[in-house]
Amino acid sequence: MKIWCVEDDEAIRDIEVYTLNSTDFEATGFTDAAAFRAALSTDKPDLIILDIMLPGDNGVELLKFLKDRPDTRGIPVIMATAKGMEYDKIQSLDLGADDYLVKPFGMMEMVSRVKAVLRRCNPTTEKHLLKAGGLVVNLDEHTVIVDNKRIQLTLKEFELLRLFLSHPGIAFTRDQLFNDVWGENYVSETRTVDMHIRTLRVKLGDYGNMIETVRGVGYRLEAPL
Repeated sequence: MKIWCVEDDEAIRDIEVYTLNSTDFEATGFTDAAAFRAALSTDKPDLIILDIMLPGDNGVELLKFLKDRPDTRGIPVIMATAKGMEYDKIQSLDLGADDYLVKPFGMMEMVSRVKAVLRRCNPTTEKHLLKAGGLVVNLDEHTVIVDNKRIQLTLKEFELLRLFLSHPGIAFTRDQLFNDVWGENYVSETRTVDMHIRTLRVKLGDYGNMIETVRGVGYRLEAPL
């Protein structure tokens, strides 16, 4: 997630950027509205921390600029206000700011508010993923990635993998796998499961070894720790 910090105080800006980068965000700092506007012409952040007291256009004017533009109005904004500046805080919220921080604020408070605003403003960005090491199954997009490379699975292979990754360490009988993936009314043999497991292992490469044969039972997936 890209976080942009617009703050003219170099010491504050540096610690904001350092803290965010240390907590798995990608942070960039800007000294004023001019530098920030220039960057917006080529890129867009996921969230902005915007100081009200800026040289040139102040934070409130810059917030209004953001909310007036179709391509930026959806970007969450956290305003940084000075203690006692109640009017600025209210005005910012009325203009569409998503939260505010009162200076001086702690860095952990800043990180917590950033995470809370991102959760609140981007609930649909949280994808339904199943992971085991470099193996990633995206249930929304119906895709499978192996070490950053997309592979193609049949529908039944995908459903088998989804079932295994959803229940790591659980041993499934062939009958259970057949009923869950093909359905009870499907006419075939449980040998079909073995054939699909075989091709699934091949397509997964080294990750195929995670699907273990449990003698006398069926199969289970032992995901890496």
